Amino acid sequence: MENRKKVAFYTLGCKLNFSETSTIARNFQDEGFDRVDFEEVADMYVINTCSVTENADKQFKQIVKKAMKLNDKAFVAAVGCYAQLKPEELAAVDGVDLVLGATEKFKITDYINDLSKNDMGEVHSCEIEEADFYVGSYSIGDRTRAFLKVQDGCDYKCTYCTIPLARGISRSDALENVLKNAYEISQQGIKEIVLTGVNIGDYGKGEFGNKKHEHTFLDLVKALDEVEGIERLRISSIEPNLLKNETIDFVSKSRTFVPHFHIPLQSGSNEILGKMKRRYQREVYVDRVENIRKVMPHACIGVDVIVGFPGETDEHFLETYNFLNELDISYLHVFTYSERDNTEAATMENVVPMNVRSKRSKMLRGLSVKKRRAFYESQIGTNRTVLFEGENKEGYIHGFTENYVKVKTPWNPELVNTLHEINLTRIDEDGSVRLKFQNEKFQIPTV
Repeated sequence: MENRKKVAFYTLGCKLNFSETSTIARNFQDEGFDRVDFEEVADMYVINTCSVTENADKQFKQIVKKAMKLNDKAFVAAVGCYAQLKPEELAAVDGVDLVLGATEKFKITDYINDLSKNDMGEVHSCEIEEADFYVGSYSIGDRTRAFLKVQDGCDYKCTYCTIPLARGISRSDALENVLKNAYEISQQGIKEIVLTGVNIGDYGKGEFGNKKHEHTFLDLVKALDEVEGIERLRISSIEPNLLKNETIDFVSKSRTFVPHFHIPLQSGSNEILGKMKRRYQREVYVDRVENIRKVMPHACIGVDVIVGFPGETDEHFLETYNFLNELDISYLHVFTYSERDNTEAATMENVVPMNVRSKRSKMLRGLSVKKRRAFYESQIGTNRTVLFEGENKEGYIHGFTENYVKVKTPWNPELVNTLHEINLTRIDEDGSVRLKFQNEKFQIPTV
């Protein structure tokens, strides 16, 4: 079997992309390819692109260069969001042979013949209106957790975002298919599943290929909670207006859903939220945080925020800073606004200078460090369950508690991909938390 072709993958961007890369990779394996690491020599390199940040565009060229260095005769394909938005631009990059848009990426093996290089990248991309069918996927990258895609596309028209242009309308996987995928994952010894999608709170929409749907996000959560063999379920990111209080209540009592929410805010100023065309005001956000805290005081709450949006004055920014400072949240993901072609915000006036954007970004990142530290301190002395990961990092094994506290303990291969009852003891110099096992067998002398 010496002549089996080798294929390698590189994924930029979000968890959803990772789950889709895994599915595409399994298609290649079904076609008789062997999957190898991107660092290895392969006959074909597939790059799953992202359009959310400025950086992702630049990274693409570097990754192609890396592939060409490994094998200058290799066939290089670009798929994903950036490939949908700017196919010609990617096709013009030296070394790129094939560019596939939103609907074509899952049929990539139909587009490759003899893997001989093209003089110019060949483009197959649809009009985004045609991206109206759903392809389920999940990723099994490491043994500890898997990303399970339940929804794709978005019907929201936020003024800064290209995702509806890159992924099309909101559509969902059928409930029975999600449950089947979840069961398949659980059969592989994976302990945690992270639900992912573009706008997962919109789950159900497009279940039948139209706007009719039978199930809601709450139905999905309730059904997944009953899948045998899954130890933990985590909701990745959910819009505040779609995170209903019934869902919060259910998670607080559920068997497998963990007390961790990641809720995009984007701005603490109602005026800026209006310009962004977000579908809520800050008061809704406060309500959701308060409801989570009421039923799960120990929950971890993460927040996405964008700084430097057009028209964001110092007053608006301070409004956001003070709002977040006073809110009982656990950490922030801070994004510096970057202009994207074909979005409404790109043509707005009162552009915030780059140096001001980065100064604001730095301030919020500092606030995030403070928030995470305060959250970790509030957890010291509590009993939690930790799921250990598989890597030996400088003599330590790391893991996350159900409420997303990062812990570490001296390396022990027996702990990999296992759940343990522990007590959180103190914060280490590197910011992670040290622990004491409830089970005597794993007890180590305290240093």
